[in-house]
Amino acid sequence: MRSVLLVEDDIFDTMTAEKSFARFNVPHQLHTAFNGEEALDLLLGRNGAEALRPLPEVILLDLNMPRMNGIEFLTELRGNPEFHHIPVFITTTSNMEEDRADATTLGVSGYILKPLDFETGNDLSDSLSLLEKLLK
Repeated sequence: MRSVLLVEDDIFDTMTAEKSFARFNVPHQLHTAFNGEEALDLLLGRNGAEALRPLPEVILLDLNMPRMNGIEFLTELRGNPEFHHIPVFITTTSNMEEDRADATTLGVSGYILKPLDFETGNDLSDSLSLLEKLLK
């Protein structure tokens, strides 16, 4: 069973991701954080959170969140040798070229425009790449 960390501040987007996994029978254990700070707390086991172990095999990351946004989180993640290898897929409503460029510079595995949909998403190749990683 794959361990997935979803960093997302919108409960409806979280539910949509869950439904997409279920529709394609993706066996997974979903861990959620509502912003980048909470995600780092889960990974590092700080501020009262128990550290996620084993580490998530994939991180789904929203960009526009309060407290610590996706790019700030990704910068922290990539700067930590323990976590820099984890594949990260951006899931966002932002189609701004600057956001894509920043994410690409930080080594994301894909950039998927919401809603997360493995069948009809605008970024179908990245969605299918994510699905492939989750089904391995």
